[in-house]
Amino acid sequence: MRREMEGKDNPKAGHRFSASFKTGAIALAFLIIGYQVALFVGASARERIVANRDNPDTVFVYVRPEAEESGPGSVESGKDSRTGNPARHATSKEDAVRRSVHSPAADKIYRKVSPRRYESFRFNPNTATVDELMRLGFSEKQALSIDSYRKKGGKFRRPDDFSRSYVVSDTLFERLRPYIDIPLLDLNSADSSAFDALPGIGPYFAAKMVEYRRILHGYSYPEQLMEIRHFDEEKYDSVKDLVTVGEHPPYPLWTLPEDSLRRHPYITDSEARGIVLFRENSPRGEWSVDALSRAGVLVGEDARRLLRCRIASPD
Repeated sequence: MRREMEGKDNPKAGHRFSASFKTGAIALAFLIIGYQVALFVGASARERIVANRDNPDTVFVYVRPEAEESGPGSVESGKDSRTGNPARHATSKEDAVRRSVHSPAADKIYRKVSPRRYESFRFNPNTATVDELMRLGFSEKQALSIDSYRKKGGKFRRPDDFSRSYVVSDTLFERLRPYIDIPLLDLNSADSSAFDALPGIGPYFAAKMVEYRRILHGYSYPEQLMEIRHFDEEKYDSVKDLVTVGEHPPYPLWTLPEDSLRRHPYITDSEARGIVLFRENSPRGEWSVDALSRAGVLVGEDARRLLRCRIASPD
C-alpha cells in the first residue's frame, strides 16, 4: 500500500526510461552521425575524382642513355646506380611519359557528377562515339540510345533524320545543325550494297548503277543516273542530295579503238568510225569534243552529253 501511495504522490515515477530504450537512442544517434559522415566522405571522394580528371597528374620519367658517361645517378649495365634496381630504359618519347590512368568506375562517377561542359565540333551522327555525343551535350542515357539505334542498323542519311530522333531536342539540334557532317556517297567508288542502302533504290537499281558506271567509264555528273532505264526524276530527287561524283580516270576518247568507242552509250557505231577518221586526219592540237561537234562527227544530244563528261587530254 505504501508503494502504491508513493507512486501516486510521485508523478515522475511512470516516466523513467528503461535501459533498452536508452541503448536504442544512443545507437540511433550513432547511426545518424555515421550516415552524415558517409555522405560527407562520398561527396569528398566524388569531388576528388572530378578534381583529378580536371587537373590530371603527369609524371615525366627520364632515363639517361647508356652511351652517356657514367656518373652519379647514371644507368650502367642495366641498373640504376642510385638504387641498384634494374633501370627502365626509355625507347621513345611516348615511352618516357606516363600519364594518369583512371579506372572505368572513376570515369563513370566523373560523367555522373561533374558539371556538364558542352562542346560544338563537326561530327557524323552515324560514327560519333558515346563519349563524343556526351561532349556535344547529350546525357549518357541519350548517347547510349543513339548508339543502340545505330547498332540495330539505323542510319542518319540527312541532318533532318537526326533531328527526328526522340532523344534530340529542338534546341539541341539547332545548336548542332551547323556541325553535322554526313559524308555524301561517291557514285564512282561505292559498291552495290552502299547503293542499295539509299532510299528507294533496292538491289535491282543498285546493280544497274554499278553496271552503268562501268559502261560510262565512271560517272561525270549525278544526273547520269536518270539515263538508267526506269530511273526516273522522282527516284533521282530522292537521292540527289545524298550522292556526289568523286574523281575517276577520265574517258580515253583519243586512244580507244573503234570497237571500244562504240560501247560508250553516247557514241553510235557511225560516230565511233567518224572519231577514228577525225583523229587520223586532224592535227592532234585540234582534237576536242567541241571540234568533233563542229565537224558533224557528234550530233544532237550525244554531243551535249559527251561535252559534260570527263575526257582524257589528247596529249
